[in-house]
Amino acid sequence: MNKELLHQVIIKALIDKHDIAYQATETAMKSATDKENIPEHKYDTLSLEAAYLAHGQAQRVEQSLQDLQRFKALPVKTYSERHEIDLGAYIELLDVEREIVKWFFLSPVAGGLTVEFDGRTVQLLTKESPLGKRLYRKQVGDEVELNIGGKNTCYEIVTVF
Repeated sequence: MNKELLHQVIIKALIDKHDIAYQATETAMKSATDKENIPEHKYDTLSLEAAYLAHGQAQRVEQSLQDLQRFKALPVKTYSERHEIDLGAYIELLDVEREIVKWFFLSPVAGGLTVEFDGRTVQLLTKESPLGKRLYRKQVGDEVELNIGGKNTCYEIVTVF
């Protein structure tokens, strides 16, 4: 298992996320300053709304850049069965009831982002997420329970890389 390659895949996804946010900001800024959007009367707020959107998009660009920098600073760690799960862990979980295997990466940023790696869909979790809180400091063989939509789901930690 090449964890360095997984890091590169995640970095690429974060760069793509930043690029999309940047393009959206550019579009919103053009709309805010477009001559077509000059107010014709005091109730015409299209340019004002476009300016608010551009500001929000610019904040999104800044956040995605910070996420990228924080992830790049994350060292590539190797885990064994006796190590506790911490940031940087690549985790295989078994949904005990449905017998479905899921893959997660405990990340400092970008919770919910998914990437394709080694033929698997890997979802990024933060320590602050419900599942991330339960996995943090656990080990291979431990079980964690999570209430999803009023239904309890039990996961067994199968592997940690």
